[in-house]
Parts: sequence; C-alpha cells; structure tokens
Amino acid sequence: MRPRPACAALLSLPPRETGVLLESFTMPKRVCPHCSYAFEIPDYLVGENFGCPSCGKNILLPRQVRAPNEKIKLTVEPPPDVVYSVAQVHDLARQIIANVQQVIVGKPEQVTLAVAALFAEGHVLLEDVPGVAKTMLSRAVAQSAGCSFKRIQCTPDLQPEHVIGDFIIDPTTGKKEMRFGPLFSQMVLVDEINRASPRTQAALLEAMGEGSVTMDRVSYRLERPFMVLATQNPIDQEGTFRLPEAQMDRFLFRISLGYPDEAQEREMCFRAQKQHPIETLKAITSGDEILKCQKAVRNVAVGPDASDFLIAVTRATRSHPALRLGASPRGSLGLFHAAQALAAIRNEPLVTVEHVKEIAVPVLAHRLLVRREVQSDYPDGAAVIREIVAHSKTATLVPAADHA
Repeated sequence: MRPRPACAALLSLPPRETGVLLESFTMPKRVCPHCSYAFEIPDYLVGENFGCPSCGKNILLPRQVRAPNEKIKLTVEPPPDVVYSVAQVHDLARQIIANVQQVIVGKPEQVTLAVAALFAEGHVLLEDVPGVAKTMLSRAVAQSAGCSFKRIQCTPDLQPEHVIGDFIIDPTTGKKEMRFGPLFSQMVLVDEINRASPRTQAALLEAMGEGSVTMDRVSYRLERPFMVLATQNPIDQEGTFRLPEAQMDRFLFRISLGYPDEAQEREMCFRAQKQHPIETLKAITSGDEILKCQKAVRNVAVGPDASDFLIAVTRATRSHPALRLGASPRGSLGLFHAAQALAAIRNEPLVTVEHVKEIAVPVLAHRLLVRREVQSDYPDGAAVIREIVAHSKTATLVPAADHA
C-alpha cells in the first residue's frame, strides 16, 4: 500500500526535523515533473532538491547553464535557395501595391517606389509636410509584406540605447543580458527622424549600411528582410537636427507624397468614415517570399546602354558647376539596383535607359548639395538631375552650362 503523501515526504527527514513538521497541519503541495505525483513538503524545503516519494527522481529539473564567456546571438535564417522568376516578382508586387492602395489613395508612383525599395533591399526617406500619410504608407507596406514592424518616435531626448537596445542585469543569475530595442525588427518606422539628436541618428548608420548592430564588441545580425522607413517634415525646423550627408546617402529613395486632389481627398474621407483601412489590412505575403523576390531582382539583366547611362549620370553630378557635392558610388549602386527592381515589378526582364531615367530623381537628388549662389536656378538637387537627364542622348551626356 502506498503511504499517504504527507507521510511519504516525512519518512526521508531526520527525527528532529520530523518533530517540528508535525506541529504544522498545512504544507505546500508539489507535483513531480517526471511522474505527475502530487505530494506535500514543509515550507523550509521549498526550492530544495530531493527525491520524489513515487518515482525517486529529483523534483527540480536541471537548470540550463551557460558558459561565462558565451555570447548571446540572434539566430538568423539563411536566405532561401528558391529564386522567383521576374513574372512571379511582378505578380507579387502587383498584389502588394493593390493592397497598400486600399489605405493610400491616389499615389501609385510613390507606392510603387516604396515596394521597389523593399525588393531592392534599400531604405526610404519620406519627406513631406505633416498629415499626408507618410506614416500610413510605412505601416501599409509593412503589413502587406507580412513582416514584423516597430515604430520609433524620435524626440530630442531619445538615446541610442532606446533604439538599438541595452544590457540589463538578470536578477536570477546576476549576469548581463542583452535587451534588444525596436531596431531589431524587419521593418522599422523612424518617425520624424530629424528630431532625434545626431548621436541617436548615428546609431542607425551601421544597421542601414551593414544590416547589423555592434554592442560591447559583439555584432548582432538583423533579421532579413530589413528596411528602414524614415519620415521628416521639411517645413518645421524648430528643435530639429539636420540629417548629415552620410545619413542621407544611406537612403535609396527620397519620396514626397504631396497633397491629394479634391476627388482623392473625398475618397479618403469615405474610406475612413467608420474605421481606418489600416486596421483591417491583411498581409499579402511573408518575409520568406520577400527574400526570394530580392534575390530574383539581383538576377535581372542590365543592358549595356542602361549601365553606361546610369554611370554617366552619376559621374556628371560630380562635375556639375551648380553642385558642391555630387552623388557617391553608393548612389550608382542604388540606381543600379533600383532600376532592376523597377524592371522586375513591371515584368520586364531587361533594364533599359528609360528605367534609369524614371528613378534617377528619387535615387540621386537627396545625395546632392547645391551651391547657394545658384539656388535661384537650381532650387534643389532634383532640378540638377532633371537637367542632366534631359540633356542626355542614350549613354552620352551633354556637359551642363557653366553657372559659376
């Protein structure tokens, strides 16, 4: 006959301790993790390890022990081996664009550029006045892509550890543990990025450039696909910090949405009458499929005319008399990959000169610095790019007039 649970726990105790326990009539109950046998133990044995009265095995499961010098690293899945065709990329892009347009009314070019940046593994700077759906565009693209999404609201007191994370002390082990910040997400919205201090802005440089974050001499690889969508208001500059050229150069596109026309604004109001469309927006694809599209985009052929033309356009900005800073080689790479993504989205297996001309302004304009003395003729870098492209003949560029 099996002894009563309380007596079974007392049989293995010394006589002195048994006498003390008999004075108490209520003892905590425990369940053996091995055989699920329930029994009672005294208070002072809580947390101690001893054999189960039924199966004899220790009631405490072995604790996972980590070596003192072992580093905690994120596990990142390798890119998939399956590569999509251009037709598959086109079909998926068409579905994503249509899904995003349930939220964003009347901006097909801007939505297409945002999807092209995702497929080209680039980042997007949304620069426009408040209230024109910059944040909604970011959320809609992330939800449609089925990727994890985090938002960082920038303020002057935002610190780098609020973005990339920090080390904390584990109260159970007394060791440092990494607490990952919102930057560890597949798609990150950095809202009003120019309101963050330069120190916090610099925390994004490595993540945007290399797709990793280094802390305490340990590099953590970010999960792919990884994309940063940053917004900024070019009108209100009070309490803001201008983005440096190195930060601007890491954005593949600079996109401006602009105000909707009368019909579009009316349609927008009707759609949001009962509930905002972003609340019911469903995912069209997943991160794994986005990775396959990104790999397929890199396999799109670039014609020799298009390749020569995009290099000529980039190099022309470095010698243009109206500019004191031209496009960097990163701009040439961005123009190359963005043209591949645009061709794939349109189901065209070859990049042409027309593809390069179409995206030259959103890719290169924000990387340029115009001389102050010629800003009446060239208010921004976009005007210079339009002139260079307009004076082009296939891959040969006509030198711009001297505005010195």
